[in-house]
Amino acid sequence: MNLNKNWHQRHRESLNYGSLIADAVAKGMGSWRFIIIQTVFVIIWMGLNLTAYFRHWDAYPFILLNLLFSTQAAYAAPIIMMAQNRQNERDRIQAQDDYNTNKEAKLEIEALAAKLNSIEIEKLDKILKILEEMK
Repeated sequence: MNLNKNWHQRHRESLNYGSLIADAVAKGMGSWRFIIIQTVFVIIWMGLNLTAYFRHWDAYPFILLNLLFSTQAAYAAPIIMMAQNRQNERDRIQAQDDYNTNKEAKLEIEALAAKLNSIEIEKLDKILKILEEMK
């Protein structure tokens, strides 16, 4: 394990190909670009089916379009859930890493406080010694 890498880089390297695909799909489906493209697709689909003179491949009420959306949702939901589960795991790893960093920082701060306290006591002892010598 490379210690120069942070927790996110190490986690990313541990993902398999399927996990990377699921993350990419979830990222894509959770974007405005996807919503806009899908909206344009639906408008074109409906427009072509409503105005087609010769062939309506999916006449109103657009049952084929509903089937496509149902199929998309059936696959999208588990893929997005997989990505969310990995995000939860990343959050747990980050929280644990933050906790460990905070514990180390607390120990260092306590050590510095003790060192500063001992320096302060040494200074006061020297001042008292100088004052006693002056008497």
